[in-house]
Amino acid sequence: MKKLNVALEPLWQELSDCISVTETQLGQSSSSQTMSNINIGDHVQGTTSSSPLPPGAQRLLPFIEAFFVLCEKLQANLSIAQQDHANITAREVNESAGSSAFSTIQKKLDGGVTFTRFAEKHRRLLNAFIRQNPGLLEKSLSMLLKAPRLIDFDNKRAYFRSRIRQQHEQHLSGPLRISVRRAYVLEDSYNQLRMRPTLDLKGRLNVQFQGEEGIDAGGLTREWYQLLSRVIFDKGALLFTTVGNNATFQPNPNSVYQTEHLSYFKFVGRVVAKALFDGQLLDVYFTRSFYKHILGAKVTYHDIEAVDPDYYKNLKWMLENDVSDSLDLTFSMDADEEKHILYGKNEVTDYELKPGGRNIRVTEETKHEYVDLVAGHILTNAICPQIESFLEGFTELVPRELISIFNDKELELLISGLPEIDLDDLKANTEYTGYTAASSAIQWFWEVVKAFNKEDMARLLQFVTGTSKVPLEGFRALQGISGPQRFQIHKAYGAPDRLPSAHTCFNQLDLPEYTSKEQLQERLLLAIHEANEGFGFG
Repeated sequence: MKKLNVALEPLWQELSDCISVTETQLGQSSSSQTMSNINIGDHVQGTTSSSPLPPGAQRLLPFIEAFFVLCEKLQANLSIAQQDHANITAREVNESAGSSAFSTIQKKLDGGVTFTRFAEKHRRLLNAFIRQNPGLLEKSLSMLLKAPRLIDFDNKRAYFRSRIRQQHEQHLSGPLRISVRRAYVLEDSYNQLRMRPTLDLKGRLNVQFQGEEGIDAGGLTREWYQLLSRVIFDKGALLFTTVGNNATFQPNPNSVYQTEHLSYFKFVGRVVAKALFDGQLLDVYFTRSFYKHILGAKVTYHDIEAVDPDYYKNLKWMLENDVSDSLDLTFSMDADEEKHILYGKNEVTDYELKPGGRNIRVTEETKHEYVDLVAGHILTNAICPQIESFLEGFTELVPRELISIFNDKELELLISGLPEIDLDDLKANTEYTGYTAASSAIQWFWEVVKAFNKEDMARLLQFVTGTSKVPLEGFRALQGISGPQRFQIHKAYGAPDRLPSAHTCFNQLDLPEYTSKEQLQERLLLAIHEANEGFGFG
């Protein structure tokens, strides 16, 4: 198998060269300037329109399909190579440097990532093919699902909807009828849905509001989702709480005071999954860490910024500085500290982050472990029962392996939809520090953003504010960590080619003074698409 990989390498390189020529033509035919290695999307919500494929592109598809099919057949060999890659430590590489052993290691790595390199290089054309024929992602190009970050959001969404339709077809169910009172929409919906078998939940929802004559042709179902989500996420229900700028929700640690609270969280998980199953949008926005819990992704200390930016700043300082002689910390959190961070939680006790943690001092060597454990405790352990109950209900309808093709930002767009962003309103409610509205960098910024499609506009808003939610009153009502806080653009100093960064708790974009509009466009697109953690205090 390994020899076959090596033998075929020149063939794949030749195919790659041919594709590169075609991609140049594709780039020239596009009305917007893009980077070949960045997923910027050529689409808007509800459409799959894109620049037409350039002449000759279709003739390359059979060869690309052959490459993908062969890669799938060699998956066993790929898996072994990837495992080898994981097992090669930095120490082994360093010890082998300059030797024949190092050459062997490098060959192992190269052989195992041939497919990924190829797909990364040609992601734009691959996505154009899939956009034209979505069935490719379920058949010959299915290997791309092993690297979902290379798939454009609209293609992922189309694949998700296709898989959901297949579930509908495989499990033909009768209508799911419920009758609820508007004044008791949560209680009535909970009582009628919580015990229904999973198969019943896959049926078409038919809602009747008691005392009303309306027939549900789709409108009543949409209204039911809207009414129910408002009540579920109302503070009086005690199930969810807002954090940070009060625009995003996550489970409330105090939900224990709500009768049958875990049963309610399972119900809410079912409702959110049912909305996805039905293609309905919810007017609710979760914290980044909660989206990660739904996806099964690891939360990091960066996610604490949405909860407590000062505490996040302290953790970041720890990681960037030598703490050998400056801190007196142990692997524990005291009661006052935990109470402050965990959103006003009552009756807390000292918590050990690891067995015997009160007696284990944090050192320069162990500070990364300490920060990881703190993040896990604050964002997971404190609300673990609520998270698990929500996921129990959610995964009844939407399998984890299907939803996990999305990242946390895309999951927000899938659940809540792409927002309508009034660029003139955003521009009118933006404040500048280090720049003025007349600065070249600012003029370029708004010209670049004006050319964005809806998805990129949403990604920019997520990058700077932490969510794609637009306030009902417009951007003048945008909230920060301490109250009203308009969109901010600050001049960033340092390396002229550094990426823009953001402080989501302050709705602040740190924008370097680039030398050209093209450089600003390239750096901004890279930041909003590829930056895993788009914020920082550095």
